[in-house]
Amino acid sequence: MGGTDRGLAAADWPVVLTRHPFHLAVPVDDLDAARRFYGGVLGCEEGRSADRWLDVDFFGHQLSLHVHEDAGAVGTNGVDGDDVPVRHFGVVLPWADWHALHTRLAAGGLTFRIAPRVRFQGEVGEQGTFFVEDPAGNALEFKSFKDPARLFAR
Repeated sequence: MGGTDRGLAAADWPVVLTRHPFHLAVPVDDLDAARRFYGGVLGCEEGRSADRWLDVDFFGHQLSLHVHEDAGAVGTNGVDGDDVPVRHFGVVLPWADWHALHTRLAAGGLTFRIAPRVRFQGEVGEQGTFFVEDPAGNALEFKSFKDPARLFAR
């Protein structure tokens, strides 16, 4: 696998592309606000829905947003100098796509819970990362590896 400073093309991501899509359900307190965030801000296509839930295509995975008025408090753990929310989910993107997404979100005025940066510099787990929150307070992490083979490396 080759690469450049911009990272690898999606076609060079066999680790990611050979995986099965996951299904994840998360609580939201306002379905319309969730629809605007996931559809309007992140660009996720809407799937099936009902009065109290909505499915979206979250980067090729099925994310179900279920209305629940009290999602509860979320603690944090220190990771490479950041207070990372213990409960979070996200997606690993190709390097160029990761940069394009955080640039687009910043230009749109979205507040980052943890600003875009490269974590674990010079180590086997070196990765670009940033965190945002949806309107219900669910933490989402978007990350990238210049070398996708390092996704599970130790």
